[in-house]
Amino acid sequence: MPAERPTRDQYVYWEQVTTRWADIDVYGHMNNARYFELIDTVVNNQLAVSTGVDIRALDAIGVVAEVGCRYFAEIGYPEPVDVGVVADKVGTSSVVYRVGLFQGGDQACAEGRFVHVYVDNTDPARPVTPMPDVIRAAVTPLLRG
Repeated sequence: MPAERPTRDQYVYWEQVTTRWADIDVYGHMNNARYFELIDTVVNNQLAVSTGVDIRALDAIGVVAEVGCRYFAEIGYPEPVDVGVVADKVGTSSVVYRVGLFQGGDQACAEGRFVHVYVDNTDPARPVTPMPDVIRAAVTPLLRG
């Protein structure tokens, strides 16, 4: 049974990106690795914009613990891509994001799952509990009822 395609109204934070010629594979659609680059970039852009600080310099940093993507329709060149972000869960030391990629229309072409776990900036093997307040303040508005 096919997964239900997410719609634009399910996301809170938005950015628009453009595809590049090099993003497109020999089949004429965006290469799967590029989806993950966009997801990672937009999640971290949201954190940087919302916190107003260099997130790389915090005492605790978010590292990717999990990433995945469901594909529904091709994304091609040279059309813009709207990328929406929502938080499914804000835990003590982690955030679970869903990231929708849209190219025209109201249904997602793809949806990624992206999990950040906060670790000590000087010892990435050590999770931090709780995550920094500035991060919690930036991601809490991304939660949907």
